Amino acid sequence: VYVWDMDETLILLRSLLNGTYAESFNGSKDVKRGVEIGRMWEKHILKICDDFFFYEQVEECNEPFLDSLRQYDDGKDLSRYEFKQDDFDDLNKRKLAYRHRAVAERYEKGLCPFIDSESMSGLDELYNVTDEYTDRWLSSARAFLEQQDIHILVTSGALIPSLVKCLLFRLDTFLVYSSIDVGKLQCFKWIKERFPKFRFCAIGDGWEECAAAQALQWPFVKIDLQPHRFPGLTPKTVSYYFAAVY
Repeated sequence: VYVWDMDETLILLRSLLNGTYAESFNGSKDVKRGVEIGRMWEKHILKICDDFFFYEQVEECNEPFLDSLRQYDDGKDLSRYEFKQDDFDDLNKRKLAYRHRAVAERYEKGLCPFIDSESMSGLDELYNVTDEYTDRWLSSARAFLEQQDIHILVTSGALIPSLVKCLLFRLDTFLVYSSIDVGKLQCFKWIKERFPKFRFCAIGDGWEECAAAQALQWPFVKIDLQPHRFPGLTPKTVSYYFAAVY
């Protein structure tokens, strides 16, 4: 099982917005262009969050994963449910569970049901522009995740925007955990419980996932410009880390 830090490992956004990605190339990348690309992604993420994923309503109700409220869901048919008129507040776990179930269904179906073809073409173009600007970082990461293994994504951001990022960055077939309130170590422990007989490897760019992996005695692969970054990181490279620990 590969447990990925999502942000700035599989998905580049913050480093585009603040210019640090381009600056690391010592002048060979256009910093302003990277910031423009990041802002375009940010605009799409916020719009989809608010228009289709209830984010204005649930922004203060972050949960660590989509199934975390299942015990409060009574299975009510939501096909004609009026989410805008149910007097939702952040203390009502049942109504929050309804929203999580609706989000899970929409996440599973992908962007097509609520994005028209013109908008979809624009998103495809933005993805390709970003992939070219980042020397195929996005497509190389996606290719790694298409290997015959289990891949789980852990984000330090809120769950709903992170799911939308996955939809937009073509990573929407993977489970996502949000560590913003519980920490990465707790998320890693939940993942370990979910897959009790598997070996694990954590991959990320930050200290928190490194510390969590060390606490569980998992191999950890650090993603940065040197020595390991996409597209240079391969399953063969990571296998050396597995061999060293297991």
